[in-house]
Amino acid sequence: MIYFTKYLLGSLLLSLVLSSCATRPDSISASHVAHEKFMINTCSELSVLRADARTDLQTYSSKQNTKANWDFATVFFVLIPASQLSGDHKADVALFKGTIEAIETAQAIKGC
Repeated sequence: MIYFTKYLLGSLLLSLVLSSCATRPDSISASHVAHEKFMINTCSELSVLRADARTDLQTYSSKQNTKANWDFATVFFVLIPASQLSGDHKADVALFKGTIEAIETAQAIKGC
């Protein structure tokens, strides 16, 4: 019974620690960004804005992946994910995903 209790507590602790690790960018959903704010732009401007947003998404996705990798490594040494102390870039990834979706919606509506 004591062995089972230790095993159960260890499993709960491990799941709690791992659940607080930084999320991989592929698992982050896009936040809502209104496409209407892009309707004033021309098709060529929308293309530039989309390219810029994709570059920013790639940058922040890379940073988020680094945070997730560090979390994985630090959990085994100190049982605390590093991103719990320093934060992560989940909100930035979600914002740029939403921005890209909004720009693409505006492009579709304008027939770009």
